[in-house]
Amino acid sequence: MDNFDAKAKEILIFALGGLGEVGKNMYCVQYQNELIIIDSGLLFPDEYLMGIDYVLPDYQYLIENQDKIKALIISHGHEDHIGGIPFLVKQVNIPVIYASGLSHGLIKNKLEEKTNFPVNLKEYREDDIIEFDNVKVSFFRTSHSIPDSFGIKIMTPVGTVVHTGDFKFDFSPTGKDSDYHRMAKIGEEGVICLLSDSTNSELEGFTTSEKVVAETIKDMFGSIEGRVIISTFASNIHRIQQIVEASVLTGRRIAVFGRSMIKNIDVGYKLGYIKAPKGTFLYTRNNAQITSDKVTILCTGSQGEPLAALTRIAAGTHKQISLKPGDTVILSSSPIPGNLESVNRTINQLYKKGAKVITQSPFADVHASGHGGQSELKLMLKLMKPKYFMPIHGEYRMLKTHGQLGIDAGVKPENVFLMDNGDVLAIDKEKAYIKGQVKTSDVYVDSESIGEVGSLVIKDRRELSEDGLLSVILTIDEEHREISCTPNIVSRGFIYTKDQQKMIKEMQEMIIEVSDRYLDPDKKLNINGMKIEISKVLKNYVAKQTKRNPMIMPVIMVL
Repeated sequence: MDNFDAKAKEILIFALGGLGEVGKNMYCVQYQNELIIIDSGLLFPDEYLMGIDYVLPDYQYLIENQDKIKALIISHGHEDHIGGIPFLVKQVNIPVIYASGLSHGLIKNKLEEKTNFPVNLKEYREDDIIEFDNVKVSFFRTSHSIPDSFGIKIMTPVGTVVHTGDFKFDFSPTGKDSDYHRMAKIGEEGVICLLSDSTNSELEGFTTSEKVVAETIKDMFGSIEGRVIISTFASNIHRIQQIVEASVLTGRRIAVFGRSMIKNIDVGYKLGYIKAPKGTFLYTRNNAQITSDKVTILCTGSQGEPLAALTRIAAGTHKQISLKPGDTVILSSSPIPGNLESVNRTINQLYKKGAKVITQSPFADVHASGHGGQSELKLMLKLMKPKYFMPIHGEYRMLKTHGQLGIDAGVKPENVFLMDNGDVLAIDKEKAYIKGQVKTSDVYVDSESIGEVGSLVIKDRRELSEDGLLSVILTIDEEHREISCTPNIVSRGFIYTKDQQKMIKEMQEMIIEVSDRYLDPDKKLNINGMKIEISKVLKNYVAKQTKRNPMIMPVIMVL
């Protein structure tokens, strides 16, 4: 795909992230030598990726085609859409980043914190049209769980491509209304290809309105006599404002815990999205204030993140907050795919500590998804009336289900494209087809080092966590071709050596036997071969004796 014909009059559409997964959204629309990037997100790892902080898309195609990049356009300010920007701009020359309102504020904050060089960040308004040589970009407002969410319209000589961003059709939103008129007008003018959010494609009907959640939270706060500890997504500014209003209404002051929550509230407050009377937030707080029944503790940890405030409160390791009788904990969120086990662990710990826990249920609407259900997805398809349809943003089953919804809504089956990251959809005036692939993969970020941790390192970490380590320390005298002392065997997370003297002795004998063969004076000394055979012999012995498979690490010192 690197050698495509730059003069061909066709649109190329591909994802570097976001297909077959919920996260690291990054989509590219290219016409000849003009490349528009939509979003630059990251993926938070599950427990399978041990020690990894974030997962990013592979930017190799963008690095090799920097001269074609015209702009990075941001649909909204969630981390799975903007979290990768500081990493991207360190590797790729992005001429300009366009973001709107709150997204602009969050990105500005993020870049100031994580980069030490200027980045061209511009704010767009919903009526703006951004023009390049052959491509134009405009916007339409949508409803989502964060303010200033937009769909993106990309106009090319071949036709118009529409990226919905994340959306729902909320007819009683807490923020601004979706621009239904503009969506309908775009559909009337003609859409050659629609890229649409698939996250809730398995949910029948419509998602719950934010207004319902706002009323539920107010009612709950009014009926709770003790302290309220409530956790939600730090980026869900609408929800945070609902919590602020409920706290003010019931005479509660708010203590905020969690770095991302504090940062986002600060940005939201400065931009006017968070409104609260003076003195509502406890910026300097003492123990009496935090333990008062008239306080709301607003914190991170709704996804069971190991270091988040709510997780540490549940585990009893938080430095300032300890659960006490009468506390009510509200999780105003739903688990992201892959996080269910962590969330359930946190909930169980909260119950063990004696807290009353309220989660989303048929009896308590404490959360509403920001992603549309099946009726909303079909409504978007009907408004846009695309010739070709490419479901995005979701695991494969979500994309598949959304593809069928597209067919139900009138898209021809052969015009629905279920794609993987890297697949390139080419569209000209006559047809659409999969043209090839661009390079893409997962890139792991470990303590801010990008891409240095590969799949083999993850495999090693997993083996260590499951079966432990067995280290063999062997000293040999090269001149006399003999072992200088008895092999030392060190175990970590495998066996307690004092209780396994018989095994240790047998392993030492095996090591000596292997070493004697390699120390034959008539043969060339092969240290690497000795290590490999020691590992193999011990691996077979340990598996037979214990049914376990520890990592075996021979260390041979030559005197």
